[in-house]
Amino acid sequence: MITKHVCSNGVRIILENLPTVRSVTIGFWVSTGSRYENEKNNGISHFIEHMLFKGTMNRNAREIAESFDRIGGQVNAFTSKEYTCYYARVLDEHAEYAVNVLSDMLFHSKLDEEDINKEKQVIGEEIKMYDDTPDDLVHDLLSEASFGKHPLGFPILGTEQTIQSFTQQDLRNHMTAFYTPDNIVVSIAGNVDEKIIPIVERIFETTPKRNHHQEFQKPTFMPEHLLRKKETEQAHVCLGYEGLANNHETLFPLIVMNNILGGSMSSRLFQEIREDRGLAYSTFSFHTSYKDSGILTLYGGTGRDQLDELCDALLKTVEKIADQGVTQKELENSKEQLKGNMMLSLESTSSRMNRNAKNELTLGRQREIDEMIETINRVTLNDVSSIAKTIFNQPFSYSIVSPTEDIPKAFQPFNSISK
Repeated sequence: MITKHVCSNGVRIILENLPTVRSVTIGFWVSTGSRYENEKNNGISHFIEHMLFKGTMNRNAREIAESFDRIGGQVNAFTSKEYTCYYARVLDEHAEYAVNVLSDMLFHSKLDEEDINKEKQVIGEEIKMYDDTPDDLVHDLLSEASFGKHPLGFPILGTEQTIQSFTQQDLRNHMTAFYTPDNIVVSIAGNVDEKIIPIVERIFETTPKRNHHQEFQKPTFMPEHLLRKKETEQAHVCLGYEGLANNHETLFPLIVMNNILGGSMSSRLFQEIREDRGLAYSTFSFHTSYKDSGILTLYGGTGRDQLDELCDALLKTVEKIADQGVTQKELENSKEQLKGNMMLSLESTSSRMNRNAKNELTLGRQREIDEMIETINRVTLNDVSSIAKTIFNQPFSYSIVSPTEDIPKAFQPFNSISK
């Protein structure tokens, strides 16, 4: 059972009681990420995420880590385009303790100048590591090609130039603007009952009610193209098609279609490109939804001499599904796989915590599993065929990381921008 409680200052608490497990996963979610940044402060959301582990008024960085090690728990965080999450997974008997440590990090971090300077170097190395990972880099390039100067096109980590410019006051100003009660969701899933709600509420009661007005502009999808020359063993390519927002009425047909296209080992991309042609070890597709937009991404990595053939295969697979649709067998298999994945995820308190928080942040309500299964069951061949035509009968963006600057023949009707 999922319970929602809204504190007097606007903090939302989502609790899912699971009495059959012995763990609890607690997530403090803040509706801030790289899409709420600009060219000057790009990367500041991710920088703050790092800094909240560097020490509070009550605990230093080592003591924060030891706080969870000593109880056999796990603590971590991540930043995305639209939100930041700080979470812990612990035994049920330590739930209140974990809430207290996470809240200490959120509200009492020192943001020490010396730690800020150290973390600039750490994140600088993280950016270099990312830049040295071509199958990650190619996805960042696709975002930039697809969304341009819009913040959705910015890298979550920022750039070495932007992170070096951050000051203590910059971090405090950003937290003051975004870490407001109405912008925070506390999601808890596991063997804990409603007694945890007043405990969380007491922690937040000293935080005054303050509304944060997030102003953001819907991006315009741009079918642009970026090429990065790097000395790599493989050439990596991504194709991007304009997708759907996370509350769009035809999102589920798109999810079913994407699963058929490249979401599993039986998908068309995997079977055509890996199994039949032996062109790539890794090839797949996935759809990313945002509050007001989305992007469908296809990926493949292969030897430089096979890049032309890989790109041709990617485009022909897309053209075939747009022109001919999918089979009844593919439709049923995809639907069953999606339902199975959802049901299996119910065995994880972390998955439940994440799902509940994302539902609250993106939809403002909980999407029950039975509702989602019924929605998937209603998807028809015509629904999938229609969304495939809508998505794929439009210009696409692409990005390439390759040891050469050669443009694949399949893409040569389009102009490419080297970067």
